[in-house]
Amino acid sequence: MATQRTLKFASDVENIHLAEQLIDDVCATFQVREEFYGEILISLTEAVNNAIVHGNRLDPNKEVNIIFEEDGKFMHFTVEDEGAGFDFNSLPDPTAPENIEKPHGRGVFLMRQLADSCEFEDGGRIVKLGFEVIGK
Repeated sequence: MATQRTLKFASDVENIHLAEQLIDDVCATFQVREEFYGEILISLTEAVNNAIVHGNRLDPNKEVNIIFEEDGKFMHFTVEDEGAGFDFNSLPDPTAPENIEKPHGRGVFLMRQLADSCEFEDGGRIVKLGFEVIGK
């Protein structure tokens, strides 16, 4: 039987630790190996940070919603914000020489590289990250 957990919190960067606690809990529950834990931690904290900072523009009246689901083999995390969305298909390549020194623009790149699946919905307000880590 699939497991689902939800977490909702105000858009404050201090609340990223709540997402980290969720990751710790589910990774311990499903005995995720350490190398996969790091990939999940980086990907999800990037998604949450983007939701807080870029999506909700640090507005404490707006919330970030995280839904965790597992289906026996995969762990799925959905991160949703209340922002205006963004064009996730036209982001500059952070590995291009002209962008290497820029402090922003790596979050989506990291999510796409580290997660087994990374999908955006609702104009970029929702990101779905999937990890095939259970039983590996």
